Formats: sequence, structure tokens, C-alpha cells
Amino acid sequence: MAKTANKQNVVDDDTPMMQQYQGIKKEYPDAILFFRMGDFYEMFNEDAKEASKILDIALTSRNKNKPNAIPMCGIPHHSSTLYINRLVKGGKTIAICEQVEDPKQAKGLVRREVVRVITPGTVLDDTLLDPKSHHFLVSLYFSKDHTGLAALDMSTGLFKVTELPSQAPDLLRDELSKLDPKEVLIPESAMNGNGAQPASLEDTGYFMQSLEDWTFHHTQAHRILTEQFKTKTLEGFGCEDRHAAVCAAGALIQYLKDTQKSALQHITTLSTFSTQDCMLLDRSTVNSLELVQSSDGQRKHSLLGLLDATCTPLGARRVREWILKPLIRLEPIQQRLDLVGHYKEHLLERNDIREQLKHIFDLERLLGKISMATCGPRDLIALKSSLQVLPSIQEMIARCPLPAMQRIRESWDNLESIHQLIDERIEDDPPLNIKDGNLIKPGCDEELDRLKAIMKDSNQAIANLEAREKERTGIPQLKVGYNKIYGYYIEVTKKNLDRIPDDFIRKQSLVNTERFISPELKQYETEITGAEEKVQAIELKLFQQIRQDIAAEGMRIQVMAERIGELDTLIGFAQIAHQHNYCRPEMNDADTLRLQNGRHPLVERIDPNQPFIPNDTLLDCDGNQVAIITGPNMAGKSTYLRQVALSVLMAQVGCFIPAEEATIGLVDRIFSRVGAQDHLQKGQSTFMVEMIETANILNNATRQSLIILDEIGRGTSTFDGISIAWAIVEFLQGPERIGAKTLFATHYHELTELETLFPSVKNYNVQIKEWNDEIIFLRKIIPGGADKSYGIHVARLAGLPDPVLRRANEVLFNLENSEYDEVGTPKLAQPHAPAAGPQQLGLFGETPPPLLQKLRQLEIDDLTPRQALEKLYELRDLLKNG
Repeated sequence: MAKTANKQNVVDDDTPMMQQYQGIKKEYPDAILFFRMGDFYEMFNEDAKEASKILDIALTSRNKNKPNAIPMCGIPHHSSTLYINRLVKGGKTIAICEQVEDPKQAKGLVRREVVRVITPGTVLDDTLLDPKSHHFLVSLYFSKDHTGLAALDMSTGLFKVTELPSQAPDLLRDELSKLDPKEVLIPESAMNGNGAQPASLEDTGYFMQSLEDWTFHHTQAHRILTEQFKTKTLEGFGCEDRHAAVCAAGALIQYLKDTQKSALQHITTLSTFSTQDCMLLDRSTVNSLELVQSSDGQRKHSLLGLLDATCTPLGARRVREWILKPLIRLEPIQQRLDLVGHYKEHLLERNDIREQLKHIFDLERLLGKISMATCGPRDLIALKSSLQVLPSIQEMIARCPLPAMQRIRESWDNLESIHQLIDERIEDDPPLNIKDGNLIKPGCDEELDRLKAIMKDSNQAIANLEAREKERTGIPQLKVGYNKIYGYYIEVTKKNLDRIPDDFIRKQSLVNTERFISPELKQYETEITGAEEKVQAIELKLFQQIRQDIAAEGMRIQVMAERIGELDTLIGFAQIAHQHNYCRPEMNDADTLRLQNGRHPLVERIDPNQPFIPNDTLLDCDGNQVAIITGPNMAGKSTYLRQVALSVLMAQVGCFIPAEEATIGLVDRIFSRVGAQDHLQKGQSTFMVEMIETANILNNATRQSLIILDEIGRGTSTFDGISIAWAIVEFLQGPERIGAKTLFATHYHELTELETLFPSVKNYNVQIKEWNDEIIFLRKIIPGGADKSYGIHVARLAGLPDPVLRRANEVLFNLENSEYDEVGTPKLAQPHAPAAGPQQLGLFGETPPPLLQKLRQLEIDDLTPRQALEKLYELRDLLKNG
């Protein structure tokens, strides 16, 4: 960790214990130090003040009522996990300082050391980990040309790196948003003078940790990585020549070695990925399509919530990863679709495998706890019970004849040796805590079996002693008991104290009883206590050996976790396809996107009793490249746009889609500009955000992209908005421009004229039915453009008062008829009842203004449409100049 100036307001204390504390605290100035003292963790000075507020515990002081009083607070050691979790959630770092020698054997001050540093990105406690999401720690290194990115989930051992262009900060922010890191490491030199974050990370809200620059040095980073993986080069991981990525990855491993103080045995491999290997999705698209969480922040109502029908955490995490990184190569997509199709049709096979998968715990996180020495006996039993079902699943997948299943079958490993190791040595129902005993099965260690026999016989010996003492004293209520504080004792009620023999020695007085010890009981206690301590030590040693043996097989466990997660995900897709009547899309490398009776996968589930109106889609890069969709608000334009984008994304994830038939040409990116938002803290209005996101689309889309745009230009004046929207469509259409398949929803009916200008543009509208001044939304997309927006009708549905609606109709009539009075002033302020029949209204009086006379000189009858448009722009300039 970065060593910065100690921020503690230290008060001197001459005691050896406080001197020891101050020495350790200097090594971890930015962490809250949990200083072990007996059964408590104590905190002092500023640590105590800060922790007491967060944990809501009493703040006391050492040397109370003296000039050198030191603020302090403490928590019980046995319940520390609860308090640590609350501090980590508050973004704090905790250094755990333990007593590393037995106080009974210590000569003087007990030796203490920091055994682990817990940060937001390095937690292993199950209560702080979402089983359905990775918990990433990310490291970034900034060079002139590249940004190196390394991401590690310490709870699972997943470790991957990439490099991004330094000139593309938005690409870095997009990648980070998908990883959702809990902590980000950067070099100290990347921070600007006042300690602020790099510009590419501003306002991201991530927990930032700066490290000394030497940690990121390439030589140091390369060495630490090759030592970790026991190799001479990184070529086998695909990153030997990726300088920035190696710097980021090496710094991350060094940080873990510094903070975790243990071997990182489960970090056995490193994968190199490229953002070009999958479909790129920017943050705007991820959010507007509600891929991993809905607009209200819930996972349940997102695409992830719909497609996650997995039975294991291993599968759930892969669903999220696949949704955020759809494939762009045809072969792996077809392989996934093959398996989904097989298990969709074979109901019994699907159900049998799913039943077995339900017995599998989180193998990746179990391995993480085992490797980091934070596991308990019941974690090993969870691992054993998970491995127990692997042979059955192996038999079931053997029935699938598809070549796509061959890769899974060939790398399948039932891990019999690990199952056998746990089964033979760990008790089937072990205690929660290692020190509670009854952990190791008989036959594993001769000395352990001998000592346990002594303990078992001693129980009978104690019972026999109690019977003899009852007979000797004539006290039938006499009993022999035990507690952890006082050990064994003989308990006698006070009314029988006159009967106790002379060799009874008083040990403890209670309200109604007295407790004693006898020489014979003392001898038994010495023998039993000694045996218990030896049993505990031997069991702990054997357990640690078993743990290390399992950790050494970590690579095998990780491979099987990956196979199980993949199988679980694909069978979950098959379950969804069967339940919701999805079809297999025909995938190819062509430009055509054709959906027959497509549906929105999320909207159709909102009310199963309300039938969803399906719609067809036809887009290509020629005569159907841009579809302009008009129609009233609430008619379903945005839903239609999203359902098309979601269907394409689902297909390239390898999932069946909500349609009757589908032919989908691969797309390299999906761009979505749907919905309104602002970034007030950045000084960006809704319109500015809209333009920034639109600019990103126009600057990065290719002919192979899919673009959905909704109401572009609505955040400014009508003329400006129409002009921008018109120019965007021109920029998108045609082989000499971007040429991407585009759905463009708008209220600007003027844009429908583009169909007459460009053969690649087609008009569609959302069909409605007018009835007695009311409208009925039919939700059907049909060819042709709409002639009005029906905004006042929608306002009526929203409950606007009748006077407002009547006045709006009057103003709308005047606007649509361009009414002006005799001096050229609009009549918007004048009440007007619509005429019974059609009227021909003049724009000006009998004597036209000079401007109109000049306009009439513009000859446009024989001009082409584009020339006429240029004349209209000229007209606009004349109007601006008065």
C-alpha cells in the first residue's frame, strides 16, 4: 500500500503495549488498525473516533481523566466480521493485527503482527459478496499510447488484462462500468497536484487507492507475475508484449501480497482479452436497454433478470458477463445456439441436469476461501457435496450428440481425488469453528485417536467420580460440572455444606451453591485438559494440511467451475426459450436484419394477461437502411426500438429470441440513444447529454453497426431540432456515409420527406384509431408516416384540466394554420373556435411587406429537391437578418 504521512493525532503513551501499537500503526497510516488484545480488537486515537461513529459504539479513553488520555473503542473478537463489514461498506480499509504467539508462553510483551489488510476490493466474507456478480479489484496503468487494465476477482481467482488506447477515455469508462470495480488502483503520479483523480476517472464514484510508482514498473511487474505463475515468460498468457497491461497486472498482484499476507494459490492463470473480441456496448446503451439493471436500479426487471434461469452462482455470473460482452464471431454463437436448441427440445434431460446443478455450491468462491486460509470445516463439506453430483451430470451430458458439447465433455473432471480426501478425513457434520473439536474422522492419525479415547474414557471416569462422591458424602444433589472459565468443579447446595469432606477445596461461591475441587478431580482435569489441547492442535494441523492439498488442485477446480457455469447458463437459456416461446435466430454474416412478429422480452412479461402486439422488422444496408418511425407518445415507438436491439443482442449472446422467425446478420456494435437525462454536476443539460451521446454514435458507428435513436433534437427549439435530426439522417444513410442499420423514432413529421429524397430511407408509423375525439393505441408498426403527434390526446389521458386542453386545441389550430393578424402578428393569444369548414387564410394583408416581395423573387419551381432545400436555408438566413 502507499505509504503516506501518518494522519493520526498521536498522544504519547510510555507503556510497551502502546509503543508496539504506534510502531505498527506507522506502517498502515491510512487503515483502521484492529489491535488484538485478548478477546477484543481495540482501536485508538483517530481510528477510534472514526470507527465509533460508523459502528455506533461507545468511545472511551485510555488513561481516563489524565492529561495523556487516548481515545479508544473496542469490539469483541468473535463477532468482528459484522463490524468489519460495516466499515468496508463505508469505504474504509482495515488492518487486522493479531497476537501471533501464545500469551501463556510469551516472555514479556505478546508479539503482534498485521496478518491481513481488508479493503473494499479484497473482501472474502460471503455477506459482502453478491453471489451473482463478480467482485473486481481493478488496476490501471497510464502510458503515452495505452492504458493497461487488470481486473481480478479475489474471491474466485478470475484474473484478466487488456490494453485500451490512451486517446479513448470513454472506452475506459465503458469497460469499467461493465466490470463495476469495488476498488481501483492507480500510480501516485497519475494523481494531479491536489490529489484529484485522472480526468478519465472523474465522477465515477469508484474507491480509489494510489500506489507508489515503483509498483507499476515493468521489470518489477513482469517479475512478480512470472513468480506467481511459476513461468519464465508471459507469452502463454498472451500479454508478454503488452507493456501497459503487464504493469497494471503486476502492481495488482503486489498489492494483494502486501495486503493479504498469504499465498495467492487460487490465482493460477491470467487471460488477455481485447475489446475487439466482442460486441462493444457503451454505458448509454447498457443503461437505456436496461441490460443488467432497470431504470429503477433493480436487477429483477432487467434483461439479466429475465435471462438468468441458472441454478448456480457460477452460471449467474456468466449470464451477466455474456450479456455485457456478446459474441461477434459466427461459429461460437452457432455452438451456443445448438446446445440451447437441444435442451429446449429435450425437456427431461434439461430438468434432470438442472436438478443436479442445484446441489452445486459456488466452487470458485469456495476455492478462494480455501486458498486464502479463511475457510471453515463446513466449506469443505460444501465442496464435497458439490463434487458428489459431478459423475451424474457427466453421464447426462454424454447423451447429447452435438459437436458443441464435445469441448465440455473432453475437459470434464469429476475431481474424485478431492472428494475422496474430504470424505475420508473430515467429519460429515463438522462444527462451525475449527477449534470446537470433532473435526477429523477416526483413522486419520493414531495419536489423535488415542487422545480422543482418553477424553471419551474420562467422561465415564467423571461420571463414576460423581457417583462415588455422592455415596461418600451422602449428598444426593451433588454434581460434577464444567465451564470454560473455572474448569471442573463439584457443586453442593448451601444447605449441605456441613456434609462436605475435608479434602474439598472451595473454588467459587454462588447464590445458592458452593463449588469445590478435590485432588482426584484435579488430577482428572489435568489429564483431560491436556488431551483436549493436544487434540485441538492435531486437528488444526491436519485440517490445514487438507486445505493445502485442496488448494494445490485449484486449477482443476477452476476449470470445472467454468464448465459447470457454461453448462448452467446454456441450459438456463433453453429453459427461458421453452417457457416464453422464443425462436432460434438464423445467424449469418450478411447485412439483413429480419424479424417476424418480434416482441419485447421484458415488456411482454409485465402483464401476461395483456397480449403483447408483435411487429415485423426489416433492415439492411441498402434499400431499408434507415427506418423513420413516427406516431404519438405512448404508442410504443421506444418499446419497438428497444425490442429490436434486444433481440439482436440476445442472438449474439447465444440465446433464442422473442419472435416467430428471425434472420440476423452479425453486428459489431449496438448504439442506443433512448431516454432523457442530465448531468447537472457536470454542467450538462439534457440536450447536451443527448448531443454528446449522438456524437459518440456518429463518430464510432460502422456499416456493421445497429443504431436506435429516439427523439433526437427534442431538447432545443423546433427549427434547431428538425435541422439536427434531418442532418443526422443524411449523415447515416447511403453507402458513402456510415450506412449502418438504423431505427429513428421522431415527432418531427417533416423528416418523413426524406423518404422521397433517399432510397435507403423508409417511413413507418405506429398505427392508432381515432374514435369520438379519443385515440386507441393499436401498437402496430405499419408503412408510411404519421401526420400528427396526438400530443393533446395523450395530455388528456394524463389528466390535464379541460380548460388547458381546450386552450391547447385553440393554439394548435392557430399554429397549424399559421394565422397572423393584419400587421403580421400571430394570433396565438386570441381565442378562436375552429371553423366548420375549410378556410383559405392569407399570411399577410393586401400590401405584402418588402421581405415577402423579395422572397417571391426566389424561383424554385424547376429546382431539384436538394436545390429547393438549399433555397429554404437561404430563406432562413434572410429571416434571421430581418
